[in-house]
Amino acid sequence: MGILQLKSRKFVMELEKIRYTGNKNKRMGHVYADIELINGADLLLAKMHMIGEDEIKRFPLRILVDTGAHMLAINENIQEVLQVPVRERRKVQLADGRFGEFDVVGPIDLRFKNRTVNCSAFVLPGNSAPLLGVIPLEEMDVLIDPNIEELVVNPEHPYFAQLRL
Repeated sequence: MGILQLKSRKFVMELEKIRYTGNKNKRMGHVYADIELINGADLLLAKMHMIGEDEIKRFPLRILVDTGAHMLAINENIQEVLQVPVRERRKVQLADGRFGEFDVVGPIDLRFKNRTVNCSAFVLPGNSAPLLGVIPLEEMDVLIDPNIEELVVNPEHPYFAQLRL
């Protein structure tokens, strides 16, 4: 098992601990976050002055924060707008235990408040609900606040993401 997998599992365990100890009055509900997805290849082309800033493909959305998912997952409709290059096709286990094979696209810049992460995403069929998994959450150094049931910037590092290598 790789370091990233261990670190992500540790992060999930910390989130689950908060989930069940920090919010004693009610059961944790669904947490959504307002984010923006940006075609990372377009950002590079704009930086090299090959396309204009207005040509960068962007997609703002309200996304379900899923601590049971590892990666970002978008749907085919979002991919149609972003047109992010397909990197590979991978098999993954879904929440219901079934296995599926999906395209992995990237690079995608994911922006939340003052945080940005460059990541890949699985492309789910049709208009499936997009999911924000723990690897991008951890890389952005954000937390779920169980009292207000919102995704928040880590208050211990409010100005920039602090990561451990």
